[in-house]
Amino acid sequence: MDAAKLAEALTAQSLFADCEQAELSDIIARGNVRSYKPGQELMAQGEQGRTLFIVIRGLARVSMLAANGREIILDYAEAGHVLGEIAFLDGGERTASVIAIDPVEALVLTKTAFAEIIDKHKGLSLRLLKAMARRLRQNNAVIEADRAYTSGPRLARFLLRLMMGDSSETGNQLKIALSQGELGNFAGMSREQINRQLSAWVDNGIVALKGGRVTILDREALTDVAEAW
Repeated sequence: MDAAKLAEALTAQSLFADCEQAELSDIIARGNVRSYKPGQELMAQGEQGRTLFIVIRGLARVSMLAANGREIILDYAEAGHVLGEIAFLDGGERTASVIAIDPVEALVLTKTAFAEIIDKHKGLSLRLLKAMARRLRQNNAVIEADRAYTSGPRLARFLLRLMMGDSSETGNQLKIALSQGELGNFAGMSREQINRQLSAWVDNGIVALKGGRVTILDREALTDVAEAW
């Protein structure tokens, strides 16, 4: 992978989204590519964050165990996502676990390599701070969805987050076939709420359910639901 391809893969919310090509080239040069099989753990909640991961290929599940033992699914990381940055930057423990769903390749940076990159590229620190602020805004939006929206709009917002694309033929499908229980863990809803809401949307032609996979039939209608109070 070269810098141009890495820049193209990085998501808009990525920690390195604003990096220049020279900076990305150094990240590639100083990082190591690791491969993970489905079910293999990239990182574990509670361990020390000595490395940073940039997903190059595949899909991984990001989750945490709350104090009451309940699992909370935080995200599904695909190519371009940066993982482990919180513990990597503040020196604390990992706040979440990450497990590969598909075969995953990730570019892994050590703290020593990262420090060398920061020292060489003086403007990088400010861009990383801006990226962290952007991530904080995104997290605030997720909290808003959890607290301010009723179950229908909340589920619609999470489904839109999981969609594969914008306009391609596969853009109406989710990145991964989720059970209703797992979708509930992601959206913070009970399985009964998920089942009731999806059934209503099936009746109204907004989604279709087949073989455990949700397909969005009317994205505009789902967006309208997501924005409703």
